[in-house]
Amino acid sequence: MFKRVICLLGVLTLFTQFSITSAQKDGTSHMERRYKADTGRGTFLNPVMCGNYADPSVIRDGEDYYMTHSSFTDMPGLTIWHSRDLVNWEPVAHALNKFVGSVWAPDMIKHKDIYYIYFPANGKNYVVTAKDPRGPWSDPVDLNIGEIDPGHVVAPDGKRYLHMSGGNIVPLSDDGLSVTGEMTHIYDGWKFPSDWIVECFCLESPKLTYKNGWYYLTSAQGGTAGPPTSHMVISARSRTPFGPWENSPFNPIIRNARRDSKWISTGHGTLVDSPDGKWWIMFHGYERENRTIGRQTLLLPIEWTEDGWFRVPNGVDVDLPIKKPQGTAVQHGMQLSDDFRGTVLGRQWSVIENADKTKFTVADNALNIRCDSKFPSETYPLVLMPQNNFYGIEAEIIAPKGTEGGLVFYYNQRYYVGMSLEDGNVCMLFPHGGKSKFAGGLGEHVWLKIVNDHHDLLCYWSIDGKEWTRADFVRDLSGFHHNALSDWGILRPGVFGSGKGMVKVKSFRYTGLD
Repeated sequence: MFKRVICLLGVLTLFTQFSITSAQKDGTSHMERRYKADTGRGTFLNPVMCGNYADPSVIRDGEDYYMTHSSFTDMPGLTIWHSRDLVNWEPVAHALNKFVGSVWAPDMIKHKDIYYIYFPANGKNYVVTAKDPRGPWSDPVDLNIGEIDPGHVVAPDGKRYLHMSGGNIVPLSDDGLSVTGEMTHIYDGWKFPSDWIVECFCLESPKLTYKNGWYYLTSAQGGTAGPPTSHMVISARSRTPFGPWENSPFNPIIRNARRDSKWISTGHGTLVDSPDGKWWIMFHGYERENRTIGRQTLLLPIEWTEDGWFRVPNGVDVDLPIKKPQGTAVQHGMQLSDDFRGTVLGRQWSVIENADKTKFTVADNALNIRCDSKFPSETYPLVLMPQNNFYGIEAEIIAPKGTEGGLVFYYNQRYYVGMSLEDGNVCMLFPHGGKSKFAGGLGEHVWLKIVNDHHDLLCYWSIDGKEWTRADFVRDLSGFHHNALSDWGILRPGVFGSGKGMVKVKSFRYTGLD
Protein backbone atom coordinates (compact mmCIF):
# COMPACT_ATOMS: atom_id res chain seq x y z
CA MET A 1 0.00 0.00 0.00
CA PHE A 2 2.86 2.37 0.91
CA LYS A 3 4.50 1.86 -2.51
CA ARG A 4 1.18 2.57 -4.24
CA VAL A 5 0.87 5.89 -2.36
CA ILE A 6 4.41 6.90 -3.31
CA CYS A 7 3.75 6.08 -6.98
CA LEU A 8 0.50 8.06 -6.92
CA LEU A 9 2.29 11.07 -5.45
CA GLY A 10 4.84 10.83 -8.24
CA VAL A 11 2.10 10.75 -10.88
CA LEU A 12 0.35 13.75 -9.31
CA THR A 13 3.66 15.62 -9.41
CA LEU A 14 4.07 14.83 -13.09
CA PHE A 15 0.76 16.51 -13.85
CA THR A 16 2.08 19.76 -12.34
CA GLN A 17 5.25 19.84 -14.38
CA PHE A 18 4.25 22.50 -16.90
CA SER A 19 4.95 26.18 -16.54
CA ILE A 20 1.86 27.81 -18.05
CA THR A 21 3.95 30.63 -19.43
CA SER A 22 2.44 33.44 -21.42
CA ALA A 23 4.59 34.69 -24.28
CA GLN A 24 3.18 38.19 -24.41
CA LYS A 25 4.16 41.05 -26.67
CA ASP A 26 2.13 44.15 -27.52
CA GLY A 27 -1.12 42.65 -26.31
CA THR A 28 -0.81 39.20 -27.92
CA SER A 29 -0.69 36.20 -25.64
CA HIS A 30 0.07 32.51 -26.08
CA MET A 31 0.39 29.76 -23.50
CA GLU A 32 3.59 27.82 -24.24
CA ARG A 33 3.16 25.18 -21.51
CA ARG A 34 6.90 24.77 -21.12
CA TYR A 35 8.20 22.10 -18.75
CA LYS A 36 9.27 23.22 -15.27
CA ALA A 37 11.05 21.06 -12.67
CA ASP A 38 9.88 23.09 -9.66
CA THR A 39 6.68 21.53 -8.30
CA GLY A 40 5.85 24.61 -6.23
CA ARG A 41 5.71 22.51 -3.06
CA GLY A 42 9.33 22.70 -1.96
CA THR A 43 10.41 19.84 -4.22
CA PHE A 44 11.60 19.36 -7.79
CA LEU A 45 11.32 16.57 -10.29
CA ASN A 46 14.10 15.68 -12.73
CA PRO A 47 15.09 16.83 -15.26
CA VAL A 48 15.85 20.33 -14.04
CA MET A 49 16.50 21.32 -17.67
CA CYS A 50 14.37 19.66 -20.33
CA GLY A 51 16.22 19.73 -23.64
CA ASN A 52 19.65 18.85 -24.96
CA TYR A 53 21.63 20.60 -22.22
CA ALA A 54 24.36 17.97 -22.15
CA ASP A 55 27.64 18.06 -20.21
CA PRO A 56 26.54 20.69 -17.66
CA SER A 57 29.20 22.73 -15.85
CA VAL A 58 27.97 24.74 -12.86
CA ILE A 59 29.57 27.10 -10.34
CA ARG A 60 28.29 28.91 -7.27
CA ASP A 61 29.19 32.59 -6.81
CA GLY A 62 27.76 33.68 -3.46
CA GLU A 63 24.02 33.04 -3.65
CA ASP A 64 24.07 32.83 -7.46
CA TYR A 65 24.73 29.83 -9.66
CA TYR A 66 25.88 29.95 -13.26
CA MET A 67 25.82 27.06 -15.70
CA THR A 68 26.81 26.36 -19.26
CA HIS A 69 26.79 23.17 -21.33
CA SER A 70 27.76 21.69 -24.68
CA SER A 71 26.36 23.84 -27.47
CA PHE A 72 27.64 21.64 -30.32
CA THR A 73 27.13 23.48 -33.63
CA ASP A 74 24.63 26.08 -32.37
CA MET A 75 25.57 29.72 -32.85
CA PRO A 76 25.69 31.73 -30.73
CA GLY A 77 27.06 29.07 -28.41
CA LEU A 78 27.77 28.40 -24.74
CA THR A 79 24.53 29.75 -23.28
CA ILE A 80 25.02 31.10 -19.75
CA TRP A 81 22.19 30.23 -17.37
CA HIS A 82 21.61 31.84 -13.97
CA SER A 83 19.87 30.36 -10.94
CA ARG A 84 19.50 30.95 -7.21
CA ASP A 85 18.24 27.46 -6.31
CA LEU A 86 19.80 25.04 -8.89
CA VAL A 87 16.31 24.16 -10.14
CA ASN A 88 14.95 27.27 -11.86
CA TRP A 89 17.24 28.66 -14.55
CA GLU A 90 17.11 31.79 -16.71
CA PRO A 91 19.33 32.49 -19.75
CA VAL A 92 21.45 35.62 -19.34
CA ALA A 93 24.13 35.52 -22.06
CA HIS A 94 26.00 33.63 -24.74
CA ALA A 95 29.74 33.24 -24.19
CA LEU A 96 30.66 32.20 -27.73
CA ASN A 97 29.88 34.32 -30.79
CA LYS A 98 32.55 32.99 -33.14
CA PHE A 99 32.20 29.56 -34.71
CA VAL A 100 35.26 27.37 -34.01
CA GLY A 101 33.63 23.95 -34.45
CA SER A 102 31.31 21.66 -32.52
CA VAL A 103 31.58 22.63 -28.84
CA TRP A 104 31.65 19.81 -26.28
CA ALA A 105 31.90 19.50 -22.49
CA PRO A 106 32.96 22.95 -21.23
CA ASP A 107 34.30 23.76 -17.79
CA MET A 108 33.14 27.07 -16.31
CA ILE A 109 35.21 28.41 -13.39
CA LYS A 110 35.95 31.62 -11.51
CA HIS A 111 39.55 32.53 -10.65
CA LYS A 112 40.60 35.84 -9.09
CA ASP A 113 37.41 37.66 -10.11
CA ILE A 114 37.64 36.48 -13.73
CA TYR A 115 35.25 33.93 -15.22
CA TYR A 116 36.69 31.36 -17.61
CA ILE A 117 35.11 28.73 -19.83
CA TYR A 118 37.47 26.08 -21.17
CA PHE A 119 36.05 23.95 -23.96
CA PRO A 120 37.05 21.59 -26.79
CA ALA A 121 35.99 22.02 -30.42
CA ASN A 122 37.08 20.07 -33.49
CA GLY A 123 40.24 18.58 -32.02
CA LYS A 124 41.41 21.76 -30.27
CA ASN A 125 40.79 23.42 -26.91
CA TYR A 126 39.85 27.05 -26.32
CA VAL A 127 39.12 29.48 -23.51
CA VAL A 128 36.86 32.54 -23.27
CA THR A 129 36.85 35.01 -20.37
CA ALA A 130 34.63 37.69 -18.83
CA LYS A 131 34.53 39.92 -15.78
CA ASP A 132 30.81 39.18 -15.41
CA PRO A 133 28.98 35.96 -16.39
CA ARG A 134 26.43 38.12 -18.20
CA GLY A 135 29.20 39.31 -20.49
CA PRO A 136 30.69 40.61 -22.55
CA TRP A 137 32.81 37.53 -23.19
CA SER A 138 36.10 37.55 -25.04
CA ASP A 139 36.80 35.96 -28.38
CA PRO A 140 37.98 32.34 -28.05
CA VAL A 141 41.71 31.81 -27.47
CA ASP A 142 43.26 28.66 -28.96
CA LEU A 143 45.27 26.78 -26.31
CA ASN A 144 47.03 24.63 -28.95
CA ILE A 145 46.39 21.31 -27.21
CA GLY A 146 44.38 18.23 -28.12
CA GLU A 147 42.23 15.83 -26.06
CA ILE A 148 38.75 16.85 -24.84
CA ASP A 149 36.81 17.82 -21.70
CA PRO A 150 39.18 20.24 -19.93
CA GLY A 151 38.84 20.59 -16.15
CA HIS A 152 40.56 23.50 -14.39
CA VAL A 153 42.39 23.21 -11.08
CA VAL A 154 44.69 25.39 -8.95
CA ALA A 155 47.59 23.73 -7.08
CA PRO A 156 48.59 24.67 -3.50
CA ASP A 157 51.33 26.94 -4.88
CA GLY A 158 48.79 28.87 -6.96
CA LYS A 159 49.84 27.36 -10.28
CA ARG A 160 47.03 26.48 -12.70
CA TYR A 161 46.44 23.27 -14.66
CA LEU A 162 43.94 21.60 -16.93
CA HIS A 163 42.99 17.98 -16.44
CA MET A 164 42.00 16.43 -19.76
CA SER A 165 40.32 13.28 -21.00
CA GLY A 166 42.26 10.04 -20.70
CA GLY A 167 43.70 10.98 -17.29
CA ASN A 168 46.09 13.65 -18.54
CA ILE A 169 47.16 17.03 -17.15
CA VAL A 170 48.79 20.11 -18.70
CA PRO A 171 50.15 23.28 -17.01
CA LEU A 172 48.66 26.71 -17.69
CA SER A 173 50.09 30.20 -17.55
CA ASP A 174 49.17 32.39 -14.59
CA ASP A 175 46.53 34.19 -16.65
CA GLY A 176 45.05 30.85 -17.81
CA LEU A 177 45.26 31.80 -21.49
CA SER A 178 48.08 29.56 -22.69
CA VAL A 179 49.73 26.20 -22.05
CA THR A 180 53.24 26.27 -20.59
CA GLY A 181 54.37 22.66 -20.74
CA GLU A 182 53.82 19.14 -22.00
CA MET A 183 50.76 17.03 -21.30
CA THR A 184 51.43 14.14 -18.93
CA HIS A 185 49.43 11.11 -17.80
CA ILE A 186 48.51 10.95 -14.10
CA TYR A 187 45.33 8.87 -13.73
CA ASP A 188 44.12 5.54 -15.13
CA GLY A 189 40.47 5.74 -14.10
CA TRP A 190 38.44 3.17 -12.19
CA LYS A 191 38.31 -0.44 -13.36
CA PHE A 192 34.66 -1.43 -13.46
CA PRO A 193 33.46 -5.06 -13.70
CA SER A 194 34.20 -6.63 -17.08
CA ASP A 195 30.64 -7.93 -17.49
CA TRP A 196 29.08 -4.44 -17.40
CA ILE A 197 27.50 -3.53 -20.74
CA VAL A 198 28.89 -0.14 -21.73
CA GLU A 199 29.77 1.72 -24.91
CA CYS A 200 33.49 1.98 -24.15
CA PHE A 201 35.89 2.65 -21.26
CA CYS A 202 36.17 6.33 -22.31
CA LEU A 203 37.70 8.17 -19.32
CA GLU A 204 36.36 11.71 -19.80
CA SER A 205 34.98 14.83 -18.13
CA PRO A 206 37.50 15.48 -15.32
CA LYS A 207 36.06 18.03 -12.87
CA LEU A 208 38.11 19.08 -9.82
CA THR A 209 36.79 20.01 -6.37
CA TYR A 210 38.98 21.01 -3.40
CA LYS A 211 37.59 20.27 0.09
CA ASN A 212 39.24 19.82 3.48
CA GLY A 213 42.73 19.23 2.12
CA TRP A 214 41.66 16.81 -0.62
CA TYR A 215 41.42 17.25 -4.38
CA TYR A 216 38.42 15.29 -5.65
CA LEU A 217 38.55 14.25 -9.30
CA THR A 218 35.06 13.57 -10.64
CA SER A 219 35.11 11.84 -14.03
CA ALA A 220 32.90 10.05 -16.52
CA GLN A 221 33.43 6.55 -17.89
CA GLY A 222 31.48 4.04 -19.97
CA GLY A 223 30.70 6.12 -23.05
CA THR A 224 28.18 8.88 -23.62
CA ALA A 225 25.53 6.98 -25.59
CA GLY A 226 25.34 3.32 -26.58
CA PRO A 227 23.38 0.89 -24.37
CA PRO A 228 21.15 2.15 -21.53
CA THR A 229 23.69 0.92 -18.96
CA SER A 230 26.62 2.86 -20.42
CA HIS A 231 28.05 6.01 -18.86
CA MET A 232 28.69 6.69 -15.18
CA VAL A 233 30.17 9.16 -12.69
CA ILE A 234 33.23 8.05 -10.74
CA SER A 235 35.38 9.75 -8.10
CA ALA A 236 38.98 9.66 -6.91
CA ARG A 237 40.91 11.83 -4.46
CA SER A 238 44.46 12.97 -3.80
CA ARG A 239 46.33 15.45 -1.62
CA THR A 240 47.64 17.10 -4.81
CA PRO A 241 46.20 17.78 -8.26
CA PHE A 242 48.75 15.33 -9.69
CA GLY A 243 48.00 12.21 -7.63
CA PRO A 244 48.54 9.57 -6.54
CA TRP A 245 44.79 9.00 -6.86
CA GLU A 246 42.71 6.76 -4.63
CA ASN A 247 39.44 5.63 -6.20
CA SER A 248 36.28 6.05 -4.16
CA PRO A 249 34.83 2.97 -2.42
CA PHE A 250 31.42 4.28 -3.53
CA ASN A 251 32.17 4.12 -7.27
CA PRO A 252 30.26 4.46 -9.41
CA ILE A 253 28.73 7.50 -7.76
CA ILE A 254 26.04 7.53 -10.46
CA ARG A 255 25.19 4.82 -12.97
CA ASN A 256 22.00 3.40 -14.42
CA ALA A 257 22.24 -0.39 -14.07
CA ARG A 258 18.87 -1.37 -15.58
CA ARG A 259 17.65 -1.42 -19.15
CA ASP A 260 14.12 -0.45 -18.09
CA SER A 261 15.03 2.68 -16.08
CA LYS A 262 13.47 5.99 -17.00
CA TRP A 263 16.87 7.73 -17.14
CA ILE A 264 19.63 5.94 -19.04
CA SER A 265 23.28 6.59 -19.93
CA THR A 266 23.56 8.84 -16.88
CA GLY A 267 26.94 10.44 -16.24
CA HIS A 268 29.22 13.47 -16.63
CA GLY A 269 28.82 14.97 -13.16
CA THR A 270 29.83 18.29 -11.60
CA LEU A 271 29.79 18.90 -7.84
CA VAL A 272 28.46 22.17 -6.42
CA ASP A 273 27.65 23.31 -2.88
CA SER A 274 24.79 25.51 -1.73
CA PRO A 275 25.08 28.41 0.76
CA ASP A 276 23.65 26.27 3.58
CA GLY A 277 26.60 23.87 3.34
CA LYS A 278 24.81 21.12 1.43
CA TRP A 279 26.20 19.52 -1.73
CA TRP A 280 24.70 18.53 -5.06
CA ILE A 281 25.74 16.85 -8.28
CA MET A 282 24.54 18.00 -11.68
CA PHE A 283 24.81 15.50 -14.53
CA HIS A 284 23.02 14.41 -17.69
CA GLY A 285 21.11 11.44 -19.07
CA TYR A 286 18.79 10.31 -21.83
CA GLU A 287 15.15 9.63 -21.10
CA ARG A 288 14.76 6.03 -22.24
CA GLU A 289 11.50 6.61 -24.10
CA ASN A 290 12.69 9.82 -25.73
CA ARG A 291 16.27 9.95 -26.95
CA THR A 292 15.32 12.42 -29.70
CA ILE A 293 15.54 15.37 -27.31
CA GLY A 294 19.11 14.51 -26.32
CA ARG A 295 20.81 14.41 -22.92
CA GLN A 296 18.88 16.35 -20.31
CA THR A 297 20.18 17.96 -17.13
CA LEU A 298 19.58 16.10 -13.86
CA LEU A 299 20.25 16.98 -10.22
CA LEU A 300 20.74 14.85 -7.08
CA PRO A 301 21.83 15.61 -3.50
CA ILE A 302 25.26 14.52 -2.24
CA GLU A 303 26.31 13.50 1.27
CA TRP A 304 29.83 13.30 2.71
CA THR A 305 30.95 10.37 4.84
CA GLU A 306 32.97 10.70 8.03
CA ASP A 307 36.10 9.49 6.23
CA GLY A 308 35.82 12.14 3.52
CA TRP A 309 34.12 10.46 0.58
CA PHE A 310 30.95 11.59 -1.16
CA ARG A 311 27.97 9.63 -2.44
CA VAL A 312 24.29 9.95 -3.37
CA PRO A 313 22.27 9.25 -0.19
CA ASN A 314 20.51 5.91 0.05
CA GLY A 315 16.84 6.08 -0.84
CA VAL A 316 17.15 9.06 -3.20
CA ASP A 317 15.46 8.24 -6.52
CA VAL A 318 16.15 10.30 -9.63
CA ASP A 319 12.58 9.53 -10.81
CA LEU A 320 10.77 10.85 -7.71
CA PRO A 321 10.33 14.32 -6.18
CA ILE A 322 13.37 15.59 -4.24
CA LYS A 323 13.55 18.41 -1.71
CA LYS A 324 14.73 21.60 -3.42
CA PRO A 325 18.04 23.25 -2.62
CA GLN A 326 17.92 26.44 -0.58
CA GLY A 327 17.30 29.64 -2.52
CA THR A 328 14.74 31.72 -4.36
CA ALA A 329 13.35 30.93 -7.80
CA VAL A 330 14.11 32.97 -10.91
CA GLN A 331 11.85 32.94 -13.96
CA HIS A 332 12.58 29.53 -15.44
CA GLY A 333 13.26 28.78 -19.08
CA MET A 334 13.36 30.71 -22.30
CA GLN A 335 10.45 32.15 -24.28
CA LEU A 336 10.22 30.20 -27.54
CA SER A 337 7.20 31.75 -29.28
CA ASP A 338 7.99 34.88 -31.28
CA ASP A 339 5.88 37.66 -32.81
CA PHE A 340 9.07 39.22 -34.23
CA ARG A 341 8.43 42.64 -32.73
CA GLY A 342 11.37 45.03 -32.87
CA THR A 343 14.49 44.63 -34.98
CA VAL A 344 16.61 42.02 -33.16
CA LEU A 345 16.45 38.25 -33.52
CA GLY A 346 15.40 36.69 -30.21
CA ARG A 347 17.78 34.83 -27.90
CA GLN A 348 15.88 31.56 -28.44
CA TRP A 349 17.02 31.28 -32.07
CA SER A 350 20.23 29.63 -33.26
CA VAL A 351 21.92 29.20 -36.59
CA ILE A 352 23.80 25.99 -37.27
CA GLU A 353 27.55 25.77 -37.78
CA ASN A 354 28.92 28.76 -39.68
CA ALA A 355 25.64 29.63 -41.42
CA ASP A 356 25.10 33.20 -42.56
CA LYS A 357 23.02 34.72 -39.77
CA THR A 358 22.50 37.90 -41.80
CA LYS A 359 19.99 35.97 -43.94
CA PHE A 360 17.59 36.15 -40.98
CA THR A 361 16.36 39.66 -40.12
CA VAL A 362 13.46 41.01 -38.08
CA ALA A 363 11.31 43.88 -39.39
CA ASP A 364 7.63 44.77 -39.78
CA ASN A 365 6.51 42.09 -37.30
CA ALA A 366 8.06 39.32 -39.39
CA LEU A 367 11.12 37.14 -39.66
CA ASN A 368 12.52 37.82 -43.12
CA ILE A 369 14.59 35.03 -44.66
CA ARG A 370 16.78 35.99 -47.60
CA CYS A 371 16.78 32.93 -49.87
CA ASP A 372 19.56 32.20 -52.34
CA SER A 373 20.03 28.43 -52.11
CA LYS A 374 18.25 25.08 -51.81
CA PHE A 375 17.05 23.49 -48.56
CA PRO A 376 18.48 21.36 -46.99
CA SER A 377 21.55 20.58 -49.08
CA GLU A 378 22.74 24.18 -49.37
CA THR A 379 21.11 26.07 -46.52
CA TYR A 380 20.30 25.56 -42.84
CA PRO A 381 17.12 26.33 -40.91
CA LEU A 382 16.87 28.70 -37.96
CA VAL A 383 16.27 26.44 -34.94
CA LEU A 384 15.46 26.53 -31.24
CA MET A 385 15.80 24.12 -28.32
CA PRO A 386 12.48 22.48 -27.34
CA GLN A 387 11.69 22.64 -23.64
CA ASN A 388 9.23 19.75 -23.57
CA ASN A 389 9.51 16.10 -24.53
CA PHE A 390 6.70 16.63 -27.02
CA TYR A 391 5.58 19.88 -28.59
CA GLY A 392 4.15 21.62 -31.63
CA ILE A 393 5.04 24.71 -33.64
CA GLU A 394 2.94 26.81 -35.99
CA ALA A 395 3.46 29.97 -38.00
CA GLU A 396 2.11 32.14 -40.78
CA ILE A 397 4.23 31.60 -43.90
CA ILE A 398 4.51 33.94 -46.89
CA ALA A 399 6.49 32.36 -49.74
CA PRO A 400 6.28 34.14 -53.13
CA LYS A 401 6.71 32.19 -56.37
CA GLY A 402 10.24 30.89 -56.74
CA THR A 403 10.72 30.41 -53.01
CA GLU A 404 9.90 27.73 -50.46
CA GLY A 405 9.26 28.40 -46.79
CA GLY A 406 8.18 26.17 -43.96
CA LEU A 407 8.52 24.50 -40.59
CA VAL A 408 10.82 21.57 -39.82
CA PHE A 409 11.86 19.14 -37.14
CA TYR A 410 15.53 19.08 -38.05
CA TYR A 411 18.22 16.56 -37.10
CA ASN A 412 20.77 17.29 -39.81
CA GLN A 413 20.96 17.89 -43.55
CA ARG A 414 19.97 14.29 -44.28
CA TYR A 415 17.39 13.65 -41.59
CA TYR A 416 14.47 16.04 -41.09
CA VAL A 417 10.68 16.23 -41.55
CA GLY A 418 8.25 19.08 -41.90
CA MET A 419 5.85 21.07 -44.06
CA SER A 420 6.43 23.81 -46.60
CA LEU A 421 4.72 26.18 -49.00
CA GLU A 422 6.23 26.16 -52.48
CA ASP A 423 4.65 27.85 -55.53
CA GLY A 424 1.22 27.73 -53.88
CA ASN A 425 1.52 24.05 -52.91
CA VAL A 426 1.57 22.69 -49.36
CA CYS A 427 4.08 19.84 -49.18
CA MET A 428 5.26 17.36 -46.57
CA LEU A 429 9.06 17.00 -46.33
CA PHE A 430 10.89 13.73 -45.77
CA PRO A 431 14.56 12.79 -45.21
CA HIS A 432 17.03 12.79 -48.08
CA GLY A 433 15.04 15.33 -50.11
CA GLY A 434 11.70 13.52 -50.20
CA LYS A 435 8.58 15.63 -50.74
CA SER A 436 4.84 14.99 -51.18
CA LYS A 437 2.21 17.58 -52.22
CA PHE A 438 -0.94 17.65 -50.08
CA ALA A 439 -2.72 20.75 -51.36
CA GLY A 440 -2.35 23.10 -54.33
CA GLY A 441 -3.51 26.45 -55.61
CA LEU A 442 -3.25 28.13 -52.21
CA GLY A 443 -1.25 31.16 -53.27
CA GLU A 444 1.73 32.53 -51.42
CA HIS A 445 0.21 32.86 -47.93
CA VAL A 446 -0.75 30.00 -45.57
CA TRP A 447 -0.51 28.89 -41.96
CA LEU A 448 1.43 25.70 -41.19
CA LYS A 449 1.62 23.58 -38.05
CA ILE A 450 3.70 20.50 -37.23
CA VAL A 451 3.42 18.50 -34.01
CA ASN A 452 5.68 15.96 -32.33
CA ASP A 453 2.89 14.04 -30.58
CA HIS A 454 4.67 11.30 -28.60
CA HIS A 455 6.93 10.63 -31.61
CA ASP A 456 4.08 10.83 -34.15
CA LEU A 457 4.55 13.60 -36.72
CA LEU A 458 1.26 15.40 -37.34
CA CYS A 459 1.10 18.04 -40.07
CA TYR A 460 -1.58 20.70 -40.61
CA TRP A 461 -2.25 23.66 -42.88
CA SER A 462 -4.77 26.48 -42.88
CA ILE A 463 -5.74 29.37 -45.16
CA ASP A 464 -6.83 31.61 -42.28
CA GLY A 465 -5.01 30.33 -39.16
CA LYS A 466 -8.29 29.17 -37.63
CA GLU A 467 -9.63 26.16 -39.52
CA TRP A 468 -6.97 23.46 -39.91
CA THR A 469 -6.65 20.48 -42.24
CA ARG A 470 -4.40 17.59 -41.23
CA ALA A 471 -2.35 15.68 -43.78
CA ASP A 472 -3.42 12.03 -43.89
CA PHE A 473 0.10 10.78 -43.32
CA VAL A 474 1.78 10.20 -39.95
CA ARG A 475 5.50 9.49 -39.60
CA ASP A 476 7.35 7.98 -36.62
CA LEU A 477 9.98 10.31 -35.12
CA SER A 478 11.36 8.04 -32.40
CA GLY A 479 14.45 7.03 -34.40
CA PHE A 480 15.83 10.56 -34.87
CA HIS A 481 18.69 10.19 -32.38
CA HIS A 482 22.39 9.36 -32.25
CA ASN A 483 22.11 5.64 -31.51
CA ALA A 484 19.87 5.11 -34.53
CA LEU A 485 21.50 7.47 -37.03
CA SER A 486 25.17 7.36 -35.92
CA ASP A 487 25.38 11.14 -36.35
CA TRP A 488 25.49 13.45 -33.33
CA GLY A 489 22.44 15.66 -33.15
CA ILE A 490 18.95 16.02 -31.77
CA LEU A 491 15.57 16.74 -33.31
CA ARG A 492 15.08 20.53 -33.27
CA PRO A 493 12.05 22.62 -34.33
CA GLY A 494 12.80 25.43 -36.74
CA VAL A 495 11.89 27.54 -39.75
CA PHE A 496 13.52 27.77 -43.16
CA GLY A 497 13.43 29.51 -46.50
CA SER A 498 15.00 28.46 -49.80
CA GLY A 499 14.94 29.21 -53.50
CA LYS A 500 15.42 32.76 -54.79
CA GLY A 501 13.70 35.66 -53.07
CA MET A 502 12.38 36.52 -49.62
CA VAL A 503 10.29 34.28 -47.33
CA LYS A 504 8.42 35.83 -44.38
CA VAL A 505 7.46 34.07 -41.14
CA LYS A 506 4.92 35.64 -38.78
CA SER A 507 3.37 34.76 -35.42
CA PHE A 508 5.59 31.79 -34.59
CA ARG A 509 4.04 29.70 -31.80
CA TYR A 510 5.57 26.95 -29.65
CA THR A 511 3.32 24.79 -27.46
CA GLY A 512 4.39 22.03 -25.07
CA LEU A 513 2.26 18.87 -24.92
CA ASP A 514 1.35 16.59 -22.01
